[in-house]
Amino acid sequence: MRVAVIYRYESDHAREVLDYLRDFSRQTGHELEEIDPDTPSGAQTCRVYDIVEYPTIIALSDSGQLQNVWRGRPLPTISEVSFYV
Repeated sequence: MRVAVIYRYESDHAREVLDYLRDFSRQTGHELEEIDPDTPSGAQTCRVYDIVEYPTIIALSDSGQLQNVWRGRPLPTISEVSFYV
């Protein structure tokens, strides 16, 4: 499984996402992948999974199949996301 957070680093929600990532790492011992939609690879990921709202958290299977998606705010609880890591 792979879990990624897609958000713009220079945005009004960046601080909230960074706090969430820090708390997630402390509570679970796992790190979430960060994707910037303004990079070429990030834009490709957004097109593939039809992501147009930020922040978005996606859980993917090892084969790349979308398992779950959380769009916008409020961010999901850490326990909801930790199921997928």
